[in-house]
Amino acid sequence: MFLEDYEMTLARRLVQGVDVWLNTPRRPFEASGTSGMKAALNGVLNCSILDGWWAEAYAPAYGFAIETLEGEATEAEQDEADAEALFAVLDEQVLLRTTRRDAAGLPQRWIALMRESIAELGPRFGSARMVAEYVDRLYLPRTKACRGRRAGSPSQVVR
Repeated sequence: MFLEDYEMTLARRLVQGVDVWLNTPRRPFEASGTSGMKAALNGVLNCSILDGWWAEAYAPAYGFAIETLEGEATEAEQDEADAEALFAVLDEQVLLRTTRRDAAGLPQRWIALMRESIAELGPRFGSARMVAEYVDRLYLPRTKACRGRRAGSPSQVVR
C-alpha cells in the first residue's frame, strides 16, 4: 500500500487504537522499520517476519515473530509458508492474549505485553539513544581527533 502525503498527522491516526502492527514483507526486503518502531513506542505490539529492525528487536516478551522459510524457495513457496506461519501466530499466540480477560473485562496478558514493549523497545529504538550513540561513537571521537591537530584551514578540520 502506498500512502500519498504520509506525514505525522496521518501516522498518528494510523497508530491510535491499533493492537497489532502486522508487517509481512518478503525477506530480506524489509525497509528501515520505522513504522514498527513508532508503533512499539505507542504500545502497539509488532507481529512481523524476523527481518530488518524486528530481527534485532524481537523477543516473546514484547511481540510476535512470523517464522519464514530458510534457504532456497520460490516466491510462491515463501508466500504460502509465510501465510501459514502468520495464521499460526495469530491463532496460537495473538488471539490467546486478547481473548482471555479478567473480571473487569481487561486482557491483562495483552496489557503486560504492551507495557513490556514500551519499556524495552522505547530506550533501545528511541531518538534519545540514537543521538547519544551518534555523539559517543562519531561526534566526540572526531572532535578529539580534530583537537589533536594544529590549527589549519577549515577544510582540514572538517574532513
